[in-house]
Amino acid sequence: MRSDYALYVAAIILFIIAGISAAVPLEDEDVWIVTTVVLGLLFAGLGYTQRPKPKAKITVETPPVLTPAPTASIASSTAPPPPSIAPSTAPTVTEPVKEEKIEVTGEPTPSVLGLTDVKGIGEKRKEQLNVLGINSVEDLAKASADDLATKLKLSPKITLKWIKDAKKQLEKS
Repeated sequence: MRSDYALYVAAIILFIIAGISAAVPLEDEDVWIVTTVVLGLLFAGLGYTQRPKPKAKITVETPPVLTPAPTASIASSTAPPPPSIAPSTAPTVTEPVKEEKIEVTGEPTPSVLGLTDVKGIGEKRKEQLNVLGINSVEDLAKASADDLATKLKLSPKITLKWIKDAKKQLEKS
């Protein structure tokens, strides 16, 4: 909780006490009222000094973007580009890309699964598994969870999850 909020709450409580002491007749009524009001103002002032300062807004001016003219007008024009456009940024004319249709056959393509496709295995673990002779998902699916756990100094639960995920990956592909 921010400290200014705590000080504001204390000030409100003191103002409430001052109101109660004004409503209830006491012997030293004036002392109670003055004391609690002064303390309430003190706490409110301290809370105001402890508030977070607003952060300055930083504005960044971006230079205007030069948009090149349409390629058709540049291709038909033999004049050099205007001096406002540097030669290295001058637009070049390219030929349109020809679209080719690819037919999809009913035969599924074999997917190449890497060790990093298994949930929980990153590049570092992949290197550690490669040192142990496990270079593919198939090798991982055939491995023993307890054996891997002892060699990698991990929990067998983690290695068992890897092996189960590797088997699922192989079933999908």
